[in-house]
Amino acid sequence: MYKAIVINKDESGYRANLQTLDESALPEGDVTVKVDYSCLNYKDGLAITGKGPVVRKFPMTPGIDLAGSVVSSEHPAFAVGDAVVLNGWGVGEGHPGGLAQMARLKGDWLIPLPAGVTPRQAMAVGTAGYTAMLCVLGLEKSGVTPDQGEILVTGAAGGVGSVAVAILARLGYTVVASSGRPEETDYLKTLGAAEVMDRKLLSEPGKPLARERWAGAVDTVGGHTLANVCASTKYLGTVTACGLAGGADLPATVMPFILRGVTLKGIDSVMAPKAARLEAWERIGVDLDMDKLELMVNEIGLDEAIETAGRLLEGKVRGRTIVNVNR
Repeated sequence: MYKAIVINKDESGYRANLQTLDESALPEGDVTVKVDYSCLNYKDGLAITGKGPVVRKFPMTPGIDLAGSVVSSEHPAFAVGDAVVLNGWGVGEGHPGGLAQMARLKGDWLIPLPAGVTPRQAMAVGTAGYTAMLCVLGLEKSGVTPDQGEILVTGAAGGVGSVAVAILARLGYTVVASSGRPEETDYLKTLGAAEVMDRKLLSEPGKPLARERWAGAVDTVGGHTLANVCASTKYLGTVTACGLAGGADLPATVMPFILRGVTLKGIDSVMAPKAARLEAWERIGVDLDMDKLELMVNEIGLDEAIETAGRLLEGKVRGRTIVNVNR
């Protein structure tokens, strides 16, 4: 028997609750994992509350991330006792996910837990932090270097933004954090932000081209914010886009791209190939200050995840929320 959050949708409506299930309820897969920690991401919040079309079949256990140990395996890459981490692959959407004490998965979706990283730390990183690292790698591979000027991070007090600020600052970039929560200014500066700016300066309709300021950016917001970021990015700068907390539309013009050569680089973490995942996690182990990571963490038990998901969507949760599924 194991505990899991289960989402159902039927004539009674859409609902999520904590249930105790028999192991026979586990889906098909070649690796069974005893889950130690999961976490709450924006997508998990949408799934649990039903405020976004995330879940593709019912019943469904949400949780796009998990870290734990293998208890049985028919996959050649994994043996009993191996520590593993999972991010994405549609888990928690079309395949039962990590907000449970047990999970059965395809071994091809798993990667070994990086040396020196605990399951708790892995979920403090989670998809949010792994996505942030993919964004940083995107900037680096586009040639953006610390000496070229300021890097903007939007939605900076959220999970992706917090980790991006910490990593970029540690790598020597001058980071400007955009946030709608002025009470988080000290927190963001502790993570390494040189300046914190009000998100309202970016969230309203702006000019097709604005004064050049950013050498690069990590955008988690989308909408008018992303359009304004592109419009104010320097010649040959790069903007990595990975979120839509402010909207899925992009009310922009081609001007920044054809007059300044700005690159808008989309970042997908869900279906990223294994090589990219391994590179990102290797760099996380080196470039993310684990003491700063701890400043971002709010730990809850599995029975608190449903209520916390609603608060997450309301923008009332700072940093990273990890779920101790056995608490």
